[in-house]
Amino acid sequence: METLFIGTNNIFLPEVDSTNSYAINLLKNVNPLEGTVIHTANQTAGRGQRGNVWNATPYSNLTVSIILKPVFLNIAKQFYLYQIAALACYDVMAEILDSSQYDIKIKWPNDIMVNDKKIAGILIENIITNNVISGSVTGIGINVKQCEFDGKMNAVSFQMLMDKPPEVSEILNSLCKHFEKYYLKLKSGHANFISETYLLHFYGKNKWLNFEIEGRIENLLVMGISAQGLLLLEDKAGNPKEFDIKAVKWVLA
Repeated sequence: METLFIGTNNIFLPEVDSTNSYAINLLKNVNPLEGTVIHTANQTAGRGQRGNVWNATPYSNLTVSIILKPVFLNIAKQFYLYQIAALACYDVMAEILDSSQYDIKIKWPNDIMVNDKKIAGILIENIITNNVISGSVTGIGINVKQCEFDGKMNAVSFQMLMDKPPEVSEILNSLCKHFEKYYLKLKSGHANFISETYLLHFYGKNKWLNFEIEGRIENLLVMGISAQGLLLLEDKAGNPKEFDIKAVKWVLA
């Protein structure tokens, strides 16, 4: 592992219910080293945003959780953890896929898209102690060799995009390298750079797209995100709107 600390303590579990749950238990009971990585070949009860289940075919994908201790980060700015995770995933995709053939984007709040299909997802869980993020677990799932998905899931994998997909171990090494790069930038005060880079790859930016809000469909202009990580939209009259993850849902064709 060509990193300073992300992944140098590497825990592989042949099978586990959830790498995030395992990592949270480590943080609460063992005090593991920052940068500890937990990954598995078979996650039996993976979790996603909104209480969704993350289903992954055994031995086909990268399912990993990374332990951080970002005590330097104000709670109000915790969305930066999502941004660095998303940027790390983006860079992994950009290393492997030819950008002239594939449109790689970060879809708020937690998906990585290739040609409008989901190839990766992120779930972050924080432990707050005295208004400080004492521990954080970043769970990342990347579709590598899986070729069949739930009919409701608009997903894709490396196997479906290229003749010879990389091995899961190669993707893990690349992810740890890029994740560490962005985490160190955040730690050294380059938050503006992170936000600006994140918005460069933002899914739907400056486009009119459909969203489900309070049970109705609205066509709104995608503007970006707020400092707190809320989705910024604008209606036809030019009125700005902002939403958290519970209040809005993308409606994709």
